[in-house]
Amino acid sequence: MKKMMMLVLLAAAAAPACAQGLDGKSLFGRNCAACHQASGAGIPGAFPALRGNPFVQGDSGAVIATVLKGRGGMPTFAASIDDEQLALVLSYIRQAWGNQGAAVAAQQVQAVRGASGAGDAVRQEQPTNVH
Repeated sequence: MKKMMMLVLLAAAAAPACAQGLDGKSLFGRNCAACHQASGAGIPGAFPALRGNPFVQGDSGAVIATVLKGRGGMPTFAASIDDEQLALVLSYIRQAWGNQGAAVAAQQVQAVRGASGAGDAVRQEQPTNVH
């Protein structure tokens, strides 16, 4: 019975993203692949590779904060992607192309967003293909 209840709760938590047809790979394609490439190889000298990148696979809090606030030539995504979407795309990046990083939960994103001062307002517009 407890297992069944847990499955129901997990399904309900995933429902908003699934209802929108969103998954980490498609979010990556729409928001990140233009610079970091679909292969995760990046563009040498311009956009870092995500494939095999120790930073990407390391401390999830640092990765979350980087995507929320941007770094170098990377824009901030704090106002254009919600916690669930960011968790999906970061989980994809941390586990695609042979990466071995742990999945990211929306609750982790929410905690980092609050602690980093990145704000919680997400614009209700579609993510761009460029960053």
